[in-house]
Amino acid sequence: MYEDSWYSLVPDHVHKKTASASQPSGHRRRESLLQPPNGNKQSNDNDPLEHLFEEPEPSIGPPEPTLLPRAKSYSDFYHVVRAQLSKDAAKKKRRKNKDNKSLEALMIANTDENLQIPKLPPSGSIDAELVNASQQEYMLYRDQLDLTERHLDRLVADANGALNLLTSLADNFRAVEAQTSSFQAQCDDLISEERRLQKLADEVGTDLHYYAYLDGVTRRLNAPGASRLVDHENFGEILTNLDACIEFMIQHPDYRDAESYLARYQSLLTKALHLLEMGFSSHLEQTSSEISKQILATHSEAARHALAYGRSEQMLLEADGLITNVQRVVRSCFDQFGQPILGENFDTYANTVVSLFSTYLDARDRSLRPITQHDLDSFRKEAKEINVETASRNFIKQCYERSFNEAGLFLKVFSIEPQFNPDTQSAYAALKTHPKALVNTANLAPIATTLQPILQGADLQAMCNLLAWITNEYLLLEYDEEETQYSLHCHDLTARLLTEYLWPFADSSFEAEVTKCVSKAPIPPESLKAIPVINNVASSNAYPIAKRALELLAMYDQAMPKERSQKSSPVVFRIVTETISALQRAEARLKTNKAANPDPDPDLFMIKNLLILKNGLMSLEIGDVRAQPATMQYFGQIWETLSPQNWMGLFRGILGGTLSLGLWSSMSNAGVATNGKLGGNRTQVQADQDANERLDELLRQSIYAFTQRWGTLINGARTGKRGQQPAVTPEKELDNKLSVAFGGQPEVIAKLKEAIYINAQAQKEAKAERGSR
Repeated sequence: MYEDSWYSLVPDHVHKKTASASQPSGHRRRESLLQPPNGNKQSNDNDPLEHLFEEPEPSIGPPEPTLLPRAKSYSDFYHVVRAQLSKDAAKKKRRKNKDNKSLEALMIANTDENLQIPKLPPSGSIDAELVNASQQEYMLYRDQLDLTERHLDRLVADANGALNLLTSLADNFRAVEAQTSSFQAQCDDLISEERRLQKLADEVGTDLHYYAYLDGVTRRLNAPGASRLVDHENFGEILTNLDACIEFMIQHPDYRDAESYLARYQSLLTKALHLLEMGFSSHLEQTSSEISKQILATHSEAARHALAYGRSEQMLLEADGLITNVQRVVRSCFDQFGQPILGENFDTYANTVVSLFSTYLDARDRSLRPITQHDLDSFRKEAKEINVETASRNFIKQCYERSFNEAGLFLKVFSIEPQFNPDTQSAYAALKTHPKALVNTANLAPIATTLQPILQGADLQAMCNLLAWITNEYLLLEYDEEETQYSLHCHDLTARLLTEYLWPFADSSFEAEVTKCVSKAPIPPESLKAIPVINNVASSNAYPIAKRALELLAMYDQAMPKERSQKSSPVVFRIVTETISALQRAEARLKTNKAANPDPDPDLFMIKNLLILKNGLMSLEIGDVRAQPATMQYFGQIWETLSPQNWMGLFRGILGGTLSLGLWSSMSNAGVATNGKLGGNRTQVQADQDANERLDELLRQSIYAFTQRWGTLINGARTGKRGQQPAVTPEKELDNKLSVAFGGQPEVIAKLKEAIYINAQAQKEAKAERGSR
């Protein structure tokens, strides 16, 4: 309504000097600062302005609005005050100088009598003019304030009127609201009912959609050109809608004709998947025939590899719509790693996926048959002409590389990477049920079936070297070795190849070797003769069967990881038990022919060979040797055997020492009856007993029998009874036998002789005790 600048108007007064007559050369009065701008003469009218109204006259007009300078902030107040004080001080100084000059001018001596002094008006009129001039500016401000006050009063009046109007309107609205509350409630009820009906209509429309979709999809799938649907993305929408319809009918079995519609939708889904299967099979057939022709036409390995994977991948992925639909079907029942995704239609999709996998594997097998046959021929030729081990290594490397390439192509076609899974519903199981000549992630049988006939006819050491190489090369990764996709793939293949094929084959080969060289090995007479130790090698004069057993144990430990050969290995158990049985047969033969051939001593023969076998087990770090996992069912028998009542205190203390082979501490637990007889049967052994414990038991029995017999001989020679030889003869004979059996092992000889002498002393004391009674 009004501009703010009008209320803050400060007129700009410009005081001008009037052109007056020249003053005398004497004292000249300064022009008054209160001189009105219209001339030297001041109007006699000192009343307020008569022509100042709200609407100024056209001839005069309102003063020009001016923008006042913005007041400085409080933070600048100090600087403003200092600046203002400086200005005031300067003004006062200038005014003082001017006043001094005026006074000096007034004090000039009137030397010139003819000097004309102007006549000043009366002092009363001057004061009046000064008052009028000084009040004029303030009167203007007063009039301006009056105008502002009137405007503000009008604004207040208008605001009060508006407030009164708004108050009346609010009262009217409250009255209307009070009168229409029931109507509003009815409207809210109507809106709620409308929403409920709309929701119900939407649900009914949705449910009807699951029924109405049947006719359209039936016409599309039964149309003459329905087979072309699998090449477009719309086919995926059909499968999605069919899945939704089938799930809806399963969830609402009480709906009208739900069972009938469910059967028809499932039939349509089967038909759609059959169309996809036929389209994929046709595409693979076309690609496979072309690739096979090109591979047969070339003999270059690099060109064949490029055709088998580069060109094949390009041709397979050209039908992008078909491949996309195939991937959608595969991912409907399997995740990225081949884990089954169970759902309402899992069986239907899984059957189709298995068929797709089978078709794909057949096509790839036909395409790469020239390459696989060439690899087999090269392997057989290299195995005959060069070396079985080298040929096997090269063949395994080729198979691993081909399997890695096949896995990459399989991932691009089906969008999954099957991992080993024992679940029968997994993608790995689906691939494993279709073995082909081509090696892939789940089909390692071609490697095993190719290697096993060659390894079976080769030396057992060659097979052990190959197994050790495979384990160290692919199964055991170094800590600083970088893990790549290829290394991880080879690791998985190696684990399954060894577990499923090569390790069982190696076990059967060792079983056959044990049967041939240990269990059914003949016992020639020359093998039972006492032979001195050669080059201080303890096993140089061992029984040939024991030597072969040690060789088999070393080869088996070389071929197998420690986790498989150290504990509860059936092969190790059979090697040890069969070796013990062979040694017992040899011992029985020696006892039978003892009269004709007293050398070697049967007990010393057992001690020598059992110690060598035990030492071999300890050097290979083989502790628990059982056919089955160890149990505690024989703890009672062991406790009875270890009962203190059955121990010979003196003999026990001697045998409690430490033998160089680490056996004397275990032999201190030998069970001996009080009458001197053995506490257990040497030949009766449980089938699943720890072979190591059985070996220790036989070793303790042999040592006790040997020391007891030679202790009796020494006592008889020392007593000088009729028929006994002189004392020096048994001792020399004992030294001769021990030196032949344990040449280069003086600690063993010393322990045995010490045990014999202590046993002889114990027998002597026991005899003296019986005589005193």
